[in-house]
Amino acid sequence: MKGHLSLAGRAAAILQGGAAHTLDLAREVLGLSGNAGAASSAVFTLLGADPRFRVDREGWWSLVGDGPDPAEELNRLTFAVVDVETTGGSPERGHRITEVAVVEMRGGGVAGEFQALVNPGRPIPPRISRLTGITDRMVAGAPYFHEMAQELFMRLDGRVLVAHNAPFDWRFLSRQLADALGCVPQGARLCTLQMARRLAPGLARKNLDALASHFGVPFLSRHRAHGDALATAQVFSYLLDEARSRGAHDLTSLLRLLQRKGSS
Repeated sequence: MKGHLSLAGRAAAILQGGAAHTLDLAREVLGLSGNAGAASSAVFTLLGADPRFRVDREGWWSLVGDGPDPAEELNRLTFAVVDVETTGGSPERGHRITEVAVVEMRGGGVAGEFQALVNPGRPIPPRISRLTGITDRMVAGAPYFHEMAQELFMRLDGRVLVAHNAPFDWRFLSRQLADALGCVPQGARLCTLQMARRLAPGLARKNLDALASHFGVPFLSRHRAHGDALATAQVFSYLLDEARSRGAHDLTSLLRLLQRKGSS
């Protein structure tokens, strides 16, 4: 992990001087100048999930400057609450999304929804099918990710992305959107697991089931993207209320509250 942070820091230092192409970063940061595809993949693996960086369709990287106004009041922001179901593991090992859902929240209410099964282009392991209920037969006629990537991108870009254990969902979304479109959505990201650790320290368990039970949130369907995204959205709403009660009224103050050490 320390090496990755050092490499990402080196990339940030280069980009402070202006945008740089993927292949230039591969050469300057990673020392890769051979196969262009392998070099590009290495850069996306290093920087694609880091909120400090963005990349456009032509492969030019820059430091994040756009996205939601950090000083805008929380009730005026649009939050994209997401959940993905996958074939398991990690995208770096070839695993892919089998279902995705987005619940858009604004002003404390649901402003829009998106959900879709996705053909992952590979078999779903039996243990995953037992957990999610999603089978190879169910996704056989579903669209491939690249066929819905543009609509999904538009629902996420420039909004605050929210998920439970957000690094997992973002790892898949950023990788597959980068593969499909050559770019990833810009905007802040919030994790309800991290929020619960800061705002509900007294809870012994902070997985989605425990939080839903604590706040009295019902599940439409567990381990399905739409049901989990809806439950996460409601849990997020309660956690947001708690953050407001502690003085967080805009994105900047919320992020500072979540990063503060200790409990209160």
